[in-house]
Amino acid sequence: MQLEDLITIKNVEIEAWETLEKSIMYYQGRPVGTVAALDGTVDAVNYDQCFIRDFVSSALLFLIKGRTEIVRNFLEETLKLQPKENQLDAYKPGRGMIPASFKVVSHNGEEYLEADFGEHAIARVTPVDSCFWWMILLRAYVAATKDYSLAYQPEFQNGIRLILELSLATRFDMYPTLLVPDGACMIDRRLGIYGHPLEIQSLFYTALRAARELLICQGNEDIVTAIDNRLPVLSAHIRKHYWIDLNRLNAIYRYKGEEYGKGAVNQFNVYVDSLPYYELDRWLPKKGGYLAGNVGPSQLDTRFFALGNLVAIISDLASEEQSQAIMNLIEKRWEDLVGDMPMKITFPALEHEEYRIITGCDPKNIPWSYHNGGNWPVLMWMLAAAAVKTNRVCLAERAIEIAQARLKDDEWPEYYDGKKGRLIGKQARKYQTWTVAGFLLAKELIQDPSLLPLVSFEPFTAEQVSRACEFEIDSFDA
Repeated sequence: MQLEDLITIKNVEIEAWETLEKSIMYYQGRPVGTVAALDGTVDAVNYDQCFIRDFVSSALLFLIKGRTEIVRNFLEETLKLQPKENQLDAYKPGRGMIPASFKVVSHNGEEYLEADFGEHAIARVTPVDSCFWWMILLRAYVAATKDYSLAYQPEFQNGIRLILELSLATRFDMYPTLLVPDGACMIDRRLGIYGHPLEIQSLFYTALRAARELLICQGNEDIVTAIDNRLPVLSAHIRKHYWIDLNRLNAIYRYKGEEYGKGAVNQFNVYVDSLPYYELDRWLPKKGGYLAGNVGPSQLDTRFFALGNLVAIISDLASEEQSQAIMNLIEKRWEDLVGDMPMKITFPALEHEEYRIITGCDPKNIPWSYHNGGNWPVLMWMLAAAAVKTNRVCLAERAIEIAQARLKDDEWPEYYDGKKGRLIGKQARKYQTWTVAGFLLAKELIQDPSLLPLVSFEPFTAEQVSRACEFEIDSFDA
């Protein structure tokens, strides 16, 4: 690489770090998060708030650089926003929820945090993923600092328990997966993901693993038992019913419908004619595969959803063989899934009548835009983590090289449009914080693979279990 190229790359990184620094949000003189974007050319709307899911990539960077105070402040302040009482009022957030976002509000010379649980969001959808991202970040904080005392504080133990009660006990369902509405995660608009979308299941599994490390056994025996019971059946369910490769495609192709009883092979009564068989047959490589976007009654969503598949690799929700097959798919279908900007959030896009019916003619989710086949640079850090996990670092390096050639000149857009991601998103904010953070975090993970345990897991050890069981919460009462 020539000196001029090295200087250019360094300048890109310098601007990225400067932008991240400017995005920091302060509350009562303390850093508590980062605003979503710094685009001064358009109305801020809610982009001047700190979103829980958006902040995670920034928080991981701060942990890597030893700036743990901002992450601790964020965790403490967002926990205070969590409702602690049962609500029978339909217009109030349920007990245990973590807000989608928050902002600093000044009134009569005093500051306070105002949370948004979805009541101000477009379509008024309550976020399901915020709880899980919060738990994943708490575990990353503990992994980086070894400060178990924060997670073992009564307030944090109660907060974890409330999240788990909300997701493990409150349900009208008998699957190990989690039932959620459309728009309840990063894909925050109507896109046909209602039911049991992969993104939520991957985050749910990761959050359960995080909670298993953080929960003290004493007083939480019922929740710990529920986690231990749920993790293996959730993993087995996803690996079996969500998996798509050529062998699985052949099996589904010969499914019979309307089967009844325990011996049913087609357990979800998927109608074969509803699947795009011939397109999948052409697109799937011989040694590649992926986890389906959604599985439910008569539903098998065969779209590729990047976040769910990448998090499944990172958290070990996907088996080792499946993880390698997903990375094979990304490599073999690079032009479709990465193209000119890593990487596409969903593939393929909904088009024509399918787009009109499923999205409701959403002008932001037109084909190959936003969440309907748009390219999102923030996904780079998850691609990098998955690449480190599977020893396929060359794929992440290739993606980073593509991104750093464009992002600075394009002013760090939120997302890109087009089949190959060549167009800056029609409604994309510039200087989007998680675009900046996703790029920088991807580079950090590739340069130092030992950072992977911040977001990945080792098998449970007897020491981890006994530490939680033996810890006396009374020692923190003072």
